[in-house]
Amino acid sequence: VQLQASGGGLVQPEGSLRLSCAASGTIFRDDDMGWYRRPPGKQRELVATITSGRRTDYADSVKGRFTISRDNTKRTMYLQMNSLKPEDTAVYYCRLTRWGNNYWGQGTQVTVSS
Repeated sequence: VQLQASGGGLVQPEGSLRLSCAASGTIFRDDDMGWYRRPPGKQRELVATITSGRRTDYADSVKGRFTISRDNTKRTMYLQMNSLKPEDTAVYYCRLTRWGNNYWGQGTQVTVSS
């Protein structure tokens, strides 16, 4: 299983970005997926998850601003991030869970700054 995250960059506060995570080497539609992030100097934390049945869950800090989704035909997961704040600055990682095993992408940097 390989995961390729993309879409990060530099954005001003209140701006938007959409992250993508493309998967290969897996059927994908049966896998649970998630986005995590590691802010500077802090531990990695959960951002949002989406199950194979499309049930979603969000960290309180991003509820109402971020939306996780998936396109099984493209084997890709997305994270739409709106109303970005400086505290959203982090390296964002995608994770795939398959048969109890976790697979991680390489991370994409998101920097929110004026």
